[in-house]
Amino acid sequence: MASKIKVDQIQTADGSGTIALQNQLSGMTTASLPALGSAQMPTGSVLQVVSNSSQNYTSSSTANTWISTAHYVDITPSATSSKVLVTFNGATCYQDSGSTNFYTEYSIFRDSTNLGHANNGFGGMYSHTISFNDKGWNHSMQKLDSPSSTSSLRYRIYFRQNAGHHYHDLSGHSTLTAMEIKG
Repeated sequence: MASKIKVDQIQTADGSGTIALQNQLSGMTTASLPALGSAQMPTGSVLQVVSNSSQNYTSSSTANTWISTAHYVDITPSATSSKVLVTFNGATCYQDSGSTNFYTEYSIFRDSTNLGHANNGFGGMYSHTISFNDKGWNHSMQKLDSPSSTSSLRYRIYFRQNAGHHYHDLSGHSTLTAMEIKG
């Protein structure tokens, strides 16, 4: 025979109050538990994650202009108070056709808004040699964005360089991720 405990109230450990049970535990199963939606999640919770790992190649003959790449993610925040944490980590490569003091810089854009510095983005690679040719390195960027929107947003990697006839290549294991964080 199974044992049963029958009580009307349970007193708190410090004696300051009581906890009324009112048959709350009777017949409870995982199917009867309430669903935990984004409204019940605490501030700082990750509500959704979108990620894109792809290779792309973008050439540019334009100097000092932000050029969009094919590397992007789309996310639709569930509330205007949400923040979006955008991270990028990738193998980047460019080719210098003989410029002195050559640079390539990278940034993250939300739609048409540059989330980095207007001219320098999130930094990049600089060369003070005359003939630099193919060079590659790992580049990481991270931005906690406050878009105040519930519309679909596109986060995209852009690059900028001071001389033309170069290319940008996100090859290997380049990954762009956007996470909605509850505000």
